[in-house]
Amino acid sequence: MSVSAMLLSCAEDLGNYQYHELAELDIKGLEDKEVLTFDRLVMNPDLGENALEEDAYSFEWKAIDRNGTYETTILGTERKLDYEVRLNPGSYALYFTVTQKTTALYWQSESSLIVSSSMSEGWMVLCSDGGRARLDMVSAVTGELYEDVLSESGMPEMYGPRRIQWLSDKADVSSPYYLLTDDGATRLGKDAFEWKQEYLFSYESAESADLRPYAIVPAGFGKVIVSDGKAYHCESGMGIDGLYGSAVNKDFDVSRYVGTNVLATQVYAAVFLLYDVDNQRFMSYCPLLVTPDLGSLSPLQTMDEMKNLAEGMAPGAGMIGSAFDEWPEGMDCLYMENTSYDPGNAKMGMTYALLTDGDEVHLYGVQMGDILRYADCTYVIGKGYYGDLTGCKDIAEPGNLFAFSSLKSYMYYVSGETLYRVDLSKTPLVSETQLTFPGEKITCLKFNLYQKDENMSRSYDLIVAGTKGGEGVLRVYEGQQSDGDFSKVTPVVYEGFAEIVDVTYKERIY
Repeated sequence: MSVSAMLLSCAEDLGNYQYHELAELDIKGLEDKEVLTFDRLVMNPDLGENALEEDAYSFEWKAIDRNGTYETTILGTERKLDYEVRLNPGSYALYFTVTQKTTALYWQSESSLIVSSSMSEGWMVLCSDGGRARLDMVSAVTGELYEDVLSESGMPEMYGPRRIQWLSDKADVSSPYYLLTDDGATRLGKDAFEWKQEYLFSYESAESADLRPYAIVPAGFGKVIVSDGKAYHCESGMGIDGLYGSAVNKDFDVSRYVGTNVLATQVYAAVFLLYDVDNQRFMSYCPLLVTPDLGSLSPLQTMDEMKNLAEGMAPGAGMIGSAFDEWPEGMDCLYMENTSYDPGNAKMGMTYALLTDGDEVHLYGVQMGDILRYADCTYVIGKGYYGDLTGCKDIAEPGNLFAFSSLKSYMYYVSGETLYRVDLSKTPLVSETQLTFPGEKITCLKFNLYQKDENMSRSYDLIVAGTKGGEGVLRVYEGQQSDGDFSKVTPVVYEGFAEIVDVTYKERIY
């Protein structure tokens, strides 16, 4: 908090004046504040022992938005501020200005004001309420559960919920949240999930196709989705706000999963990982290869082609790792997940892919980088891991759920009512029972990858959600201190939901 006295007008000294001692103010009693919307903000500053009578001054309270708009809002014109907070949630600079009426001298004091709403931070819990997409919110601000928060937004009902997702960048700052469903997708407003017609995903597509993504995967200057077996790219970042164009893959379909580097903070020409389900092989996709600077090449390459292309640009930087000899072919893709686990310290997170060949289950760890290697990544692709999971109990049962830790090389899966852990650093790979959930159907298993630095350690917490007795239950197990062994961890439990499909933590964005 700073206080300064300033003279608003000055003139050339043209004559004799009668001078008086300046009554310097010493403003006290202003503190940094955090308030909720619609609460009352009360500030009662002391002007100090040198102050004149109060009617000798005029007063002004104003808040300046620090969230990008720098908009100014006048909150009051009395010494004592008593204001019902109507500001949007966010960070503000709060200024209190005292002006002496006869001299136009003014004193100004600054403090910080944080405005929150009940939905500024907490768990976004996507439920299937009889098939209808329902979003609940567990507020970290109030500690309360808010059910069906979209019911009054004006958004049309959508069915077949898939995912609730936060894009901290490469999305409109006023609406960075995405609801993905079988019916389609839509953005949601940043403050309380406000909704507008133009938030519908169709407004982000240059094609007439009805795109229904399973996930939006950002990296570098773009983001990739998969809808009905076709992958689509949208260029974004650096002031560009593009649209999803025509399908990336014309002659074959790909699985719903998209691999990329979720560890590096600076990637330019990102390389994405797709799985060709018709020819049963990994494919690499680098959208910037089409630019003249990179040779106007095909952005879609086999893994070996991408490695050779990268080696031609920078010998020795095409590929890192030798966990397996040949890129696999002839298998089905069961599951794929991006993690920030980086065993080679190459700033290339691990993408794990579960591939099946009859009764056999194989796990491949692939690392994706940056074909330009200007910033974080020094390699383009990597062979990071291989393991045979065939001996793990019930590993390929229909309906199994999978999750991979970014803390260490641990894999978790739920089969039936049992949660198993596999230590991927051991050979042979075996499953060990972590937890059991009698009479419960587990519907969501994941690690939430936090995006704010202060929350990064929470990315190792395991989320397990299930349905028992017709009610959804959310459990969060601490991961860092327990070193990924959840068998003796007492979870934080939230109840009162419908069937939980997905869970994402809404971090404060101010």
